[in-house]
Amino acid sequence: MSLFGLGNRNQKTFRPKKNAPSGNKGAQLKRHIDATLGSGNLREAVRLPIGEDLNEWLAVNTVDFFNQVNILYGTLMEFCTPTTCPTMSAGPKFEYRWADGVQIKKPIEVSAPKYVEYLMDWIEAQLDDESIFPQKLGAPFPPNFKDVVKTIFKRLFRVYAHIYHSHFQKIVNLKEEAHLNTCFKHFTLFTWEFRLIDKAELAPLNELVESIILAY
Repeated sequence: MSLFGLGNRNQKTFRPKKNAPSGNKGAQLKRHIDATLGSGNLREAVRLPIGEDLNEWLAVNTVDFFNQVNILYGTLMEFCTPTTCPTMSAGPKFEYRWADGVQIKKPIEVSAPKYVEYLMDWIEAQLDDESIFPQKLGAPFPPNFKDVVKTIFKRLFRVYAHIYHSHFQKIVNLKEEAHLNTCFKHFTLFTWEFRLIDKAELAPLNELVESIILAY
């Protein structure tokens, strides 16, 4: 199954793609991302375009990375089950528990697929909330917008960490490792450019992250 395909839409964990926020401006910035990615220059693809608003750029890219992780994880859902992955982990030293601060206030231990399901539900709720991700051109972003974005990226990183530690051999078998690596390079360079993930959070993939940063 190709990572570029839509996978099994009946599986709840995998979502249909979200559209870029903020009306025409969002669509315009999305075209810029696609054009710079097409050139193969990932460093250029993550930079804030001259004259553009930082929050608009963060918003459009947040939707884009949410879609990318959805597609990647959607490919693996038949292999990432409560039986194979009873906890959301990234190797033996790192285990993630779920809490959203609203419906689940105390962190709970869940299987990897359940964690990803909770995560995608939570991110989708943030993206659909116009008080956080405005859809109308010129509508203000909230004062805590970057904090919300940082939490989204921190949690999306955990999905990458789980994939690399628990399912990389399956990705290799599917001959999709080049696509996974390109997606993660793009993700890493973007989060590094805007300091979206604390260094301690990157520990499960520290060597990979450092090799990407040094190479670019």
